[in-house]
Amino acid sequence: MQIAIAEAKANLAELIRRAEAGEEIELTRYGRPVARLVGAAPMMKHNLLGVMECEFEAPDIFDDADAEIEDLFYGYGTVDPN
Repeated sequence: MQIAIAEAKANLAELIRRAEAGEEIELTRYGRPVARLVGAAPMMKHNLLGVMECEFEAPDIFDDADAEIEDLFYGYGTVDPN
């Protein structure tokens, strides 16, 4: 579709809706094409699960309990508050 810039100004919201729907709108000045209005490419959603797979290894002592941290989370443990 071709449309004069002056007319496009008055109907910009409708032209954007049409471009989003896939229509290509060519803007003209004095009958000559000067620009195109097209819908943007859809944004890709990135799934971050597994993105760092095999990038690092957890230490062997990863699951060992730390008394101070356990006390902070659960309110008990072997840490002496004094």
